[in-house]
Amino acid sequence: MTGARGSATTGRVRAGRAALAAVPVHGLGADPARERKREHGVPRTLDFDRDGVDWPNRAASRIVEAGGLRWHVQVMGEGPPILLLHGTGASTHSWRDLLPLLARHHTVVAPDLPGHGFTQTLPLDRMTLPGMAAAVAALLAALDITPVLGVGHSAGAAILIRMVLDRKLKPAAIVSLNGALLPFGGLAGRIFSPVAKLLALNPFVPRLFAWRAAESATIDRLLGGTGSRIDPRGTALYARLAQDRRHVGAAIAMMAGWDLDALAAQYRRLDVPVVLVACSEDGMVPASQAFAVRDAMARAEVVFWRGLGHLGHEEAPDRFAALIEEIAARDPASRSAP
Repeated sequence: MTGARGSATTGRVRAGRAALAAVPVHGLGADPARERKREHGVPRTLDFDRDGVDWPNRAASRIVEAGGLRWHVQVMGEGPPILLLHGTGASTHSWRDLLPLLARHHTVVAPDLPGHGFTQTLPLDRMTLPGMAAAVAALLAALDITPVLGVGHSAGAAILIRMVLDRKLKPAAIVSLNGALLPFGGLAGRIFSPVAKLLALNPFVPRLFAWRAAESATIDRLLGGTGSRIDPRGTALYARLAQDRRHVGAAIAMMAGWDLDALAAQYRRLDVPVVLVACSEDGMVPASQAFAVRDAMARAEVVFWRGLGHLGHEEAPDRFAALIEEIAARDPASRSAP
């Protein structure tokens, strides 16, 4: 690393990693005494000791208490820190192949967002963009790590932007991977949010979805809608997550609490560069949105790739790693030591 900023960051990273090294992986996820039981026919809550035995990059997993939550976070590598935030309904598994590539030259921090994977959930009224941004900021403070680059997939990109706008993060740049950064328009926008709020308030909806997720056809339809073709391991991990009623409930709560109108109204205020990666086959976020977002920002560019879908970083991790490394190299504090 070079420069005063890089030196200070290295010290914070090493202190944070030393503190993490003393924390055992045991106990991540659900409270074993209460959640390990599975009643007949009732979807269970994920528990790391049981459901995370074969979790991708498990050796990098840690438990961290921060902001009143018990987090599952993966920390890997040495060098200028990069923060990875997954999208709604995903988890650290989404970075299973990209994380080790970036960790060759960087300290990579990848948490399960609140309510997702093996991280405890926030109260419903805090499952909002500002609430999520504050929660992730508390996690970074507990880790004593200051990222020099933020990479967010889908809704994760919106959280990163909210963090910057709220002065909770000051990276050299933000990389948005198929970012969900614009609200639904027209009738869909007027219907979607109220319906999501009603679903989030109904405790039976996540349980019903988790029941249906046990059928492989349900997961195949959901992943097919992304426009991506991922490997069987990734498909199996998404299915495991979708059978957790808490995970499903958190995804619905995020959709219910998302206010992208308020976020989009402040895009011109962003004072860091934003690279918007858009993929031609994305069935969730049309690539055209990236160009609209670029025009709304002062310092943004679009990278458009053909042949990949919404989960493009899972389809072509080498390609995404090369791009992120190139973006990191633009800022001296983000460069790894030779």
